[in-house]
Amino acid sequence: MIDIKLIRENKDLVKDNIKKKFQDEKLPLVDEVFELDKRVREVQVKADNLKAEKNKLSGEIGKLMKDGKKDEAMKIKEEISKNSLEIEKLEEEQVNLSKEIKDKMMVIPQIIDESVPIGRDDSENVEVEKFGEPVVPEYEIPYHADIIERLCGMDKDAAGRTSGQGFYYLLGDIARLHEAMIAYARDFMIDHGFTYAIPPFMIHADVVTGVMSFPEMEAMMYKIEGEDLYLIGTSEHSMIGKFKDQIIKKEELPIHMTSYSPCFRKEGGSHGLEERGLYRVHQFEKQEMIVICEPEDSMDWYNKMWKLTVEIFRNFDIPVRQLECCSGDLADLKVKSCDIEAWSPRQKKYFEVASCSNLGDAQARRLGIREKGEKGTYYLHTLNNTVVATPRGLIALVENNYQEDGSIKIPKVLQPYMGGKTKIEINKK
Repeated sequence: MIDIKLIRENKDLVKDNIKKKFQDEKLPLVDEVFELDKRVREVQVKADNLKAEKNKLSGEIGKLMKDGKKDEAMKIKEEISKNSLEIEKLEEEQVNLSKEIKDKMMVIPQIIDESVPIGRDDSENVEVEKFGEPVVPEYEIPYHADIIERLCGMDKDAAGRTSGQGFYYLLGDIARLHEAMIAYARDFMIDHGFTYAIPPFMIHADVVTGVMSFPEMEAMMYKIEGEDLYLIGTSEHSMIGKFKDQIIKKEELPIHMTSYSPCFRKEGGSHGLEERGLYRVHQFEKQEMIVICEPEDSMDWYNKMWKLTVEIFRNFDIPVRQLECCSGDLADLKVKSCDIEAWSPRQKKYFEVASCSNLGDAQARRLGIREKGEKGTYYLHTLNNTVVATPRGLIALVENNYQEDGSIKIPKVLQPYMGGKTKIEINKK
C-alpha cells in the first residue's frame, strides 16, 4: 500500500506507475481516492470545529447556572446535544470513508523502482547475468521423475491414494538428499550472520493481507475451514508477520533472519508431464531469508540476498542465471524483483528455483512495522528471498549431477549431510 501523500501531491506519478504495470483498469482508483481523501479531511475539520464549539459551550453552562440563568443554560444544552449528534454522524462518515479509501488503496500497486524493465508479462523478463557454464552431456538426461523412480526415491501413486494429485512420498537416499539441501542452506545462511528461525505454519487473515495482495492470496493460500487461519505458502509470511504492529529500535536494525518451513500452495493449472513429476506440487519445503532494514539500505540488501542464492546453487554444481522481473510481472506490493533460474540439461533451458523481492514499505505500512528515530516514526523496508526450495531445487540438482550409468553425483558440500556418500546409485538387487 502506497503512502496516500503520493496521491494528494503527485497523482500523475501514481498513474504513470499503474500504466507501467499495464493495469489501466486501476487508473480511476487514483482520482476516486483523491476525492474521498479530500472529503475525509473536510469532515475531520467540520467535526473538530464542532467539538471545539461544544467544549466552549460546555464551559458556559456552569457560569449561567451559577448566575441563575437556567433557561439560557438549557438552550445551550440543547445546542450541545445537536452538536453531539452531528459529530457522531460525521465520525461515522469518516470511518466509512476511511474504509473505502483503504479498500481502494490496497489494490493500487506499489511504486516500482526506476531500474525495473518495462514489460507486460514474464515473457519480457530480462536476463542479467549467467553463473556457471550450462552443459548438455552427450548422453540423454531422462525426465526427473523417471530418474528418481529408478533410484526408488519417489512414490506418487501412494501419495495419490492418501492425499490426491500434487502430493508425493520421497524415499531413501533421495529423501535424504532433499533434506541435505535444506540443512546445508540453513547452515550456509547461519554462517553468513542470519538468525535461524522455525515460524508458525499457519497465520491469521490480517497477516496474509499484510504480506500479499488479495488476488495472490486467493490463488495460493489454503484456508482452514471455520477458523481465522491460513496455511503458509512461504515462511516469509509468518516471518514478516512476526513484527506486526512493532516499533523497532534503530540499534536492532537490520533484522536478517533465515527460516525453515513446509509450504502449502494450491498451484492450479499444472497439466500433462508436470503432473507426474515434482515441479508443481501442493506441498514443499523451503529455506527462506527475510530482511527488515532502513529504507536507504534496502537496495544494497536486495543485491546481497539474491547473490547468496546464486552462491548456494553454484556450490551444488548447478549453473544458474539472474532474471530481472519486468514491470508487468511484479506483484502489486513489489518495488523490484528477480528470479534465480537453474539450468535444465534435459530441457536445454533455465527454470525458476528462487525469487528475491524488495517490497519497499508496502508490507510494513500494511502491518505497522515502524522505527522511531531522529526523523520521527516511519515505516521500514522489507525484503525476502528463497534460499533453497525443494523439490524444485532437487530437480535441478538431479538433472545437473546425473551420470550416464543412472546414478546421481552428490556435490561435495552435501556429502557430510549424506553420511559421506559421494553418489546415489541404482539398487541392482
